[in-house]
Amino acid sequence: MATQLAPDNHPQARQEKLISLENVTKSFPIKKGFFNRTVGQIQAVTNVSLDIYKGETLGIVGESGCGKSTLGRCILQLIRPTSGRVLFEGQDLTQLNNRQMRPIRRDMQIVFQNPYSSLDPRMTIGNTLAEPFLIHNMARGKKLRDEVRGLLDLVGLPSSAINRYPHELSGGQRQRVGIARAIALKPKFIVADEPVSALDVSVQAQILNLMMDLKKEFGLTYLFIAHNLSVVEYISDRVAVMYLGKIIETAPARQLYEKPLHPYTQALLSAISIPDPDFDHSKRILLEGDLPSPANPPSGCRFHTRCPYKIEVCEQVVPENETFLPDHIAQCHRVREISL
Repeated sequence: MATQLAPDNHPQARQEKLISLENVTKSFPIKKGFFNRTVGQIQAVTNVSLDIYKGETLGIVGESGCGKSTLGRCILQLIRPTSGRVLFEGQDLTQLNNRQMRPIRRDMQIVFQNPYSSLDPRMTIGNTLAEPFLIHNMARGKKLRDEVRGLLDLVGLPSSAINRYPHELSGGQRQRVGIARAIALKPKFIVADEPVSALDVSVQAQILNLMMDLKKEFGLTYLFIAHNLSVVEYISDRVAVMYLGKIIETAPARQLYEKPLHPYTQALLSAISIPDPDFDHSKRILLEGDLPSPANPPSGCRFHTRCPYKIEVCEQVVPENETFLPDHIAQCHRVREISL
């Protein structure tokens, strides 16, 4: 299938790219035996090409184990990709060593899923927030103390928290510390890896609103990784759907939720809980079979083992990206028949 590009006058065509992924692949070796021999490869991320635009929030959704977190870490070079390129403001990060990456890390940060395990329990909150400034030699003495107090105020924590330890804070407060640490050096890009999944629902809303406020204030760009589809819809400008290491559909958030094209996306969205006693649960799409192993992914379309619409070509030929609607891309041989 030939890919149709969005017209030049479309809003996204005029946006400036912050990050471009070009055929990014990450495999992990499977080792066995006394001699620790490599007997296979786990294909966590496979040939992912994706653009992230300045000032947007790109949400990534998919089942556990599909490679969402691995992709986020590959972008930040916390995990080095096996192949492919990661361009940040036009610079290929995969060609840089750790020393060359150090100044760039000020512009690229991460908020982890579990705010308790991501904070050092032996360090006070003040020391935790001071660490980025000390590592990058950006503040000392009174200026450093002022910066730390300013961060606490930005994320809605009292100045008294500066002398507390992580175990003395609630889960929501700890995640606010994680966010404060991420924005300390005024980065351009933040990977938010399941930042609210470990929190109560009421606290989730507070953290999401905080992240949206900080985005407006500092012009941040987010890659927001989550399982909760309702959360992703609330915070994201665009959404990418991932299945078994591949991005299979990308679209503006509203467009994706109103008109999902890929059968897997349709099944995901049908599973969203709706607080309505009159809701027709028969509309839910139940997928048959289990998620295939990334150590031995299916040939052709990776979703064909669970797809109710599969035909012979799905088992043999890998579908290409095709733009069916403006900025709405899907990898499926039968989209025009089942969705349009």
